[in-house]
Amino acid sequence: MTNQPSDVVARFLTAVQRGDQSQLAALVAPNIHWSQPGRHRFAGLKKSSQEVFQMVGVMMEASAGTLRLTDVKPLTVNGNQVACLMHWQAVQPGGGTLDVDNIDVYTVEDGKLVAATIFSADLRQEDEFWGR
Repeated sequence: MTNQPSDVVARFLTAVQRGDQSQLAALVAPNIHWSQPGRHRFAGLKKSSQEVFQMVGVMMEASAGTLRLTDVKPLTVNGNQVACLMHWQAVQPGGGTLDVDNIDVYTVEDGKLVAATIFSADLRQEDEFWGR
């Protein structure tokens, strides 16, 4: 294991897929800045790991635990930033579905994610799925 940005992000995304909360907590800086796109209830800037984990917890509740990172394409690196194309899926109890690609750009310092900027291929779909 190294603290190279691509290795840190790869471990983070594997932890997301496995639901490994302790690994996630170890890889996310307490003062992370996480920018979530859209006009839905989760959109906007989160300024701490606590806010990020709270957001994800409510997303899991809203999707009845079905939110899944189903695919991650190769990671690309520029200095301490790592970008990746990923695919998310979820289903709500009422039948709403999420089936969307995102590009995430992570900034890594001292072996931890300190920033994440999320880009969605379909903001309308995400806004409708997550609601206000």
